[in-house]
Amino acid sequence: MDNDLTTFADDPSVGEVLITQVEIEARIAELGTQIANDYAGGSPLIVGILKGAVFFISDLVRQIDLPLEVDFMAVSSYGSATRTSGVVRILKDLDIDISGREVLLIEDIVDSGLTLSYLRKTLMARQPASLEVCSLLVRDEREDIDDLVRYIGFRVPPDFVLGYGLDVDQRYRNLRDIRSYRPPVSG
Repeated sequence: MDNDLTTFADDPSVGEVLITQVEIEARIAELGTQIANDYAGGSPLIVGILKGAVFFISDLVRQIDLPLEVDFMAVSSYGSATRTSGVVRILKDLDIDISGREVLLIEDIVDSGLTLSYLRKTLMARQPASLEVCSLLVRDEREDIDDLVRYIGFRVPPDFVLGYGLDVDQRYRNLRDIRSYRPPVSG
């Protein structure tokens, strides 16, 4: 990456805006209301998946008008690549016991479904009262995910996306929109 870049506008890897900051904020408010209604009278445990979901979870929990707790897990299936390695590893586990709890897992994006399947299996073995999933983004072609993800923010094309927590090799998380990624041209 060229270290002389001063703004994202100068970065050839940052593509077109797919979802604006305003659209993200509006959808998160809708999701927060829906979750608050669905968990009315309860106190869900919100489990954010680091690092990508940090921005989303931060904005989402402030839209859920319920008492709740937040914990985090860190998992990896990408490393520094833009394609999954096919192997999911837990890098940071939960600090809170989830047995008997209503758990809402927060993801930034459901892509191949590999990480989500692994997390669901791992967390269900810990016997929560319920386990639902909320993902900011789901790939367009992943209609089979609808049975696994209860709350979906947006559907995105199969291209790699960045911004609002999503990264490429730890960069671009702080973009306020969701944008397409234009990989560098080699040669």
